[in-house]
Amino acid sequence: MKAEIYTTTEDGKLCRDSIVSVKDPGEENQVLNIYKEVKDQIFEGFGGAVTDAAGYVFSLMTPEQQEEMLNTYFNEDEMGYVQVRIHMDSCDFSTHMYEADPEEEDAELEKFSFEDTEKYIMPLLEAAQRKAGKKLKIMLSAWSPPAYMKTNGQRKKGGSLKPEYRGRWAEYLCRYAEEFQKRGYEVNRMSVQNEPKAVQEWDSCVYTAEEEKIFLRDYLVPALKRHGLGGIELFIWDHNKERLYERARDIIDDTTDDLITGAAFHWYSGDHFEALELVRRRYPGKKLILSESCLEFGKYDKEDQQTNAERLAHDMIGNMNAGMCAFYDWNILLDSEGGPNHVGNFCDAPFLFNKNEKKLERRKCQRYYWHFAHFIKSGAVRLAATRYTDRLDFTAWENQDGTAAAVLLNRTDEAMRCNIRVAGEIFTLTTEPHSLVTMVME
Repeated sequence: MKAEIYTTTEDGKLCRDSIVSVKDPGEENQVLNIYKEVKDQIFEGFGGAVTDAAGYVFSLMTPEQQEEMLNTYFNEDEMGYVQVRIHMDSCDFSTHMYEADPEEEDAELEKFSFEDTEKYIMPLLEAAQRKAGKKLKIMLSAWSPPAYMKTNGQRKKGGSLKPEYRGRWAEYLCRYAEEFQKRGYEVNRMSVQNEPKAVQEWDSCVYTAEEEKIFLRDYLVPALKRHGLGGIELFIWDHNKERLYERARDIIDDTTDDLITGAAFHWYSGDHFEALELVRRRYPGKKLILSESCLEFGKYDKEDQQTNAERLAHDMIGNMNAGMCAFYDWNILLDSEGGPNHVGNFCDAPFLFNKNEKKLERRKCQRYYWHFAHFIKSGAVRLAATRYTDRLDFTAWENQDGTAAAVLLNRTDEAMRCNIRVAGEIFTLTTEPHSLVTMVME
């Protein structure tokens, strides 16, 4: 057997090599096993968030810079993104705080305006879809209902949805989906609420498990069906992994099981890969999607790109091995400060644009994400794998064309030897310190 090896080294270079397998001599040491006959979840695809902030920065770039970014993400021969996540009304990564219909007396949503979404989000979405050459699948998420619908009377600092506005809020969410669809876009997913446990200085709204359950079952699902939107997949939680299982346990029952496609999660509170495994074990029919992942500059050193990229790759591999079936990066583009963000919550992104120098920077995390998105295609199935050490992260997938892609992450200061055993053959390679490797086997 033959395999192509692609390595991104610590200095950022991409190196390519070819290796040939030998008959397994009975090797016991430094083994990574791949069992092609044992298959698990199907991966639906990679994507990222088209935010108001990303759209604004995109509008400042030259056509050549726009083409470079779009080609990297959405060209099928590059990262091949097939899906995007878009916020309904403003989020922290918006140029300003806004609502499509802030009027409490407008019970029929007659004053609903798509103007803020059309200004920056739609041009970037349209350009991305043209580059992809096909319809991108859109996941919609809300950070907060309009201020008048909330117990604290404002978009930010938490608060909850007033019970008397549940019906109108469900109609409001349907209106957003309809606005995209009547423009020819495909909305295939919606989460009930972004980060329903978070009380933030920016747009946020708190739902208990019972409140989320009632809103989804008694208001949102009936509204979607009335509007002919019943095919939209609904995801609960959309928050950090450490409480993923509890939220699923407290919402999914005989009255909601058929209404919920799965659970969305974020990465910000740590690994918690076991949480995904718990949900899959108890609710095997539910999809698990990572709906938001990025590095906050308030927590992580902006200049330590190597460690930051390794953090994200470690999380990617752990989530994939625990059952994740789709991935959405957070902002696909930001300015060099990590914004704009109307509350200063600056974050990293795979592409940063320096507005003063007019330069587009490709970050190390983009080079790492390429190793996954370029080689693991939509429709790939996860293959069972074992590893000889926890000092290496390792995942293996089989694409629909029969090729298999294995991704190895070495976060250590040492080169590590690997005997990759598959179908009675062994490939031997050495992963360099602080490197990410993809091995493609035909």
